[in-house]
Amino acid sequence: MASEIQLLQLSPTMSEGTIVKWHVKEGDKISAGDTIAEIETDKAVMEQEAFDDAVVLKLLAEEGSSVAVGANLLIVGEEGESADDVSASA
Repeated sequence: MASEIQLLQLSPTMSEGTIVKWHVKEGDKISAGDTIAEIETDKAVMEQEAFDDAVVLKLLAEEGSSVAVGANLLIVGEEGESADDVSASA
């Protein structure tokens, strides 16, 4: 089932992060532990990893954009699913 991946709080004082670099693109297969993006926090540039095996259905933010902690970064799901399936299941 398609679902969103949110920006994690990568440091105790972090309230937002900037996407420095995507390590995935739409259509990529990802596995748990894969780095999906480099995020600049208030302290350093850190990596955010995937927690599950999935296919990247849609990136929701561009490189260089600032994203609040807890905001959706991307939509993942199974092969053949659409990012629209998230809103349909909500």
